Amino acid sequence: MNSARDAADVDPTVIEALSAAGVATVYEAAGRRGLIDVDLVRVVPGSRVAGAARTVVCGQGDNRAVHEAMTLVRPGEVLVLTMPEPAPVALIGELLATQAKVAGAAGVLVDAAVRDVDELRALGLPVWARWCRVRGATKRERGSLDVPVSVGGATVEPGDIVVLDADGAVVVRRTSADAVVAATRSRTAREVGLRARLEAGEFSYDLHGMRTEDEPGGR
Repeated sequence: MNSARDAADVDPTVIEALSAAGVATVYEAAGRRGLIDVDLVRVVPGSRVAGAARTVVCGQGDNRAVHEAMTLVRPGEVLVLTMPEPAPVALIGELLATQAKVAGAAGVLVDAAVRDVDELRALGLPVWARWCRVRGATKRERGSLDVPVSVGGATVEPGDIVVLDADGAVVVRRTSADAVVAATRSRTAREVGLRARLEAGEFSYDLHGMRTEDEPGGR
């Protein structure tokens, strides 16, 4: 798969819709599939992004592959940086993040550590990571680019859409993106209606039919 070509081919309205909806809504709309089920630090407060995945498998404790990946990043992509085993080793810091920002990356998901946290926040490129640690990586192993990776129990294929916000991360298969967007829009519209009724004083216990199930003939 040529993930650069695939990323460029993703309908921007799909990306916009998934980003606007956010991780929780997309996860539920996707049938509770694709959750990246691991604690993540959102380095830049307020960040919310979605984009096609540019995947990287580094050597263990090594970030040579991240340096190579920076030569391939396309605008709007989310870099997904992994190692064979997650460990608190910094795969990216200010200088690599600067390259990603210049290339137009939408964000970075690091299944390892980041460092230069103050500088990353000042840079403003959205970054999510398992840890913030200063322990540096070696640069000896080339690693692999644009291959399937596993993060938090989810498989991310090159070109899949990764959604990230304060709740964490979820991946949407590129082949099912249109269906997930349709389900997401439907769920969002339903929640708007529910919110209006809750603000008017009704209870979710009644709106979801739970009172009727628990107390037949309930008020």
